[in-house]
Amino acid sequence: MASRRTAHKPEGIWHAADLKWVDMADGPPGAKIVDLWGDHTKGAFGSMIKFPAGYAAPLHTHTHDMRLVMVSGTFIHAPEGKPEVRLGPGSYFMQPGAYRHTTACDKASDCVSFAESNGNLDIHIADEAKAPAKK
Repeated sequence: MASRRTAHKPEGIWHAADLKWVDMADGPPGAKIVDLWGDHTKGAFGSMIKFPAGYAAPLHTHTHDMRLVMVSGTFIHAPEGKPEVRLGPGSYFMQPGAYRHTTACDKASDCVSFAESNGNLDIHIADEAKAPAKK
């Protein structure tokens, strides 16, 4: 029987129980991340991102385009000035860089997504007075 592998093994097989969730660097409280490849703080990356049930981030942007696939939970995405879109497991969306939007997770359960980008993951709150407190 093959042994279970952990993070950063060359064959790239990771069991869910082996993922090492950490607080998202410079991220809003409660947000967790696991880098599967790259480093989300420095450049191109592929990561699993987790938001707690009921999580909400105010209007913000990211510098780089980001592609996401929902794994679990219901992600609530709202482009500035437009109705929210609820995205369940298996849903895909692409956020262009500098795209103003809000992000939330339905209160029924945590939200887990897979995200990848050609640049680092950052967040620029549109109105800093509404920004969540940093950890």
